[in-house]
Amino acid sequence: MKKISPNLRSHTIKMLALAAALGPAGCAVGPDFKKPAAPSSAGYSPTPLPDQNRPLVAGGEAQRLVPGQNVPGDWWQAFNCPALNTLVERALRKNDSITAAKASLRQAQELVSAQQGGYYPSVDASYNFERQQLAGNLGGNSPGIQGNGSVISTTQGTPAADGGTAPFNGPVTFNFHTLQLSVGYTLDVFGENRRQVESLAAQAAMQRYELAAAYVTLAANVVGAAIQEAATRAQIDSTEKIIAANTRGLAALKNQRQAGYASDLDVATQEAALAQAQQTLPPLQKQLEQTRDLIRMLAGNLPNEDVAETFDFSMLHLPADLPLSLPSLIIRQRPDVLAAEEQLRSANAQLGAAIANRLPQFTLTATGGGTATRINQMFSNGGPFWTLVGNVDQPLFDGFTLLHRQRAARQALLQAAAQYRSTVVGAYQNVADTLHALVADTKALKAAAAAEHTAAVSLALTQRQFQVGYAGYLPLLNSEAAHEQAEIAVVQAQAGRYADTVALFQSLGGGWWARPDLTKN
Repeated sequence: MKKISPNLRSHTIKMLALAAALGPAGCAVGPDFKKPAAPSSAGYSPTPLPDQNRPLVAGGEAQRLVPGQNVPGDWWQAFNCPALNTLVERALRKNDSITAAKASLRQAQELVSAQQGGYYPSVDASYNFERQQLAGNLGGNSPGIQGNGSVISTTQGTPAADGGTAPFNGPVTFNFHTLQLSVGYTLDVFGENRRQVESLAAQAAMQRYELAAAYVTLAANVVGAAIQEAATRAQIDSTEKIIAANTRGLAALKNQRQAGYASDLDVATQEAALAQAQQTLPPLQKQLEQTRDLIRMLAGNLPNEDVAETFDFSMLHLPADLPLSLPSLIIRQRPDVLAAEEQLRSANAQLGAAIANRLPQFTLTATGGGTATRINQMFSNGGPFWTLVGNVDQPLFDGFTLLHRQRAARQALLQAAAQYRSTVVGAYQNVADTLHALVADTKALKAAAAAEHTAAVSLALTQRQFQVGYAGYLPLLNSEAAHEQAEIAVVQAQAGRYADTVALFQSLGGGWWARPDLTKN
């Protein structure tokens, strides 16, 4: 064999380079993705939301919606509670849901890089050592003359007619070394690989938005748990006061019964009231412990690893100004909407890939190397070899497999489009529900505060009557219990307003775009 000519090597390199350049430059079949436009007439309510009046109680501060105001990335600081800020930031660092979301994002990015490898030729090198004995009966099939002048051939015996014992060919034993370099390239003429890269890039972007959603959800859950703890502690405190009042009332009635001023029925009624009050305490205590367990878990701790921060309403301050994003911005801020958009983009690219798979596939393969009985002679005279192969593959009949895959991809695209629209509608509904809850719970707190004020006035009047002898001790105790019940209702209404505020920040996207750790590549 002759050596590879320099011109042939040059032409081979040029052809592969041209193929590499033409592959990405070809057309990409299938529909090109277009970002969905925001709904032109989107809003949060068919009628204007009423102004929020200010209930005159703690946690009932006036709140003002500020249209167009941006949601900060650390929105929980609006509650002006240093302990809450510390807890949220610790949870964002230690909670395993964030670690898992980050790993999913990195995995998706690596898959994009892996698929982008299809833009380049594949290069493989191989070395093979072979030692064999060739049977003499194969005769002329021996390798023959080598580039160094040696001959590998079976040995001819002496025929019987010339004094030999019998005609035969003796075997030959030899070594062979082969070193080979292969270059292969699939021309992406119709964009199948580009569509696959586009699909995987969309999935990586979707994972980034899933990470943002994990941040926002975790922060909202931590703040919500802190509010729940504060509300539960306040309810426990009021319940214990009710139990104490009923206990004093029962003791007073028993004394009155001994003096003949109260009946057994009066005592039994008060005992029932005390038992009923006592019955409400254990569920609240259980709720407090479970809330603390939740806080430990959110902070990345085991149940036996407590967190130093505890919460009551005196530590929390209701934000006075609440951001209200413009309806047109919701689809650019909500991580779930953005993730649904990327899912739509991925499905769109998969349709293009399915179409491309039904069209001709073009490949080029070049192979070159050397083979000889000695390593240092593989590229000497007689050792070098090469091949250059071009291939076009057009599916003709495959049982309609590729056709049905294309149709399935189209249905997947329709499904993703419907899911995107549903997610958008759900996002607007989420914001609207939160805004209506803010209004309704403000009214509920105002009503609860009015009821608590009435109970407080009644208690004050009963106390004065008791002091001057116009009321007995039992009416006084009942007034105290009624006042504590009204305070519990106020606490629950306060917690509702705090929770609504958290829900609003979350429904508007949670300000993830303002956090560099979520926006950097």
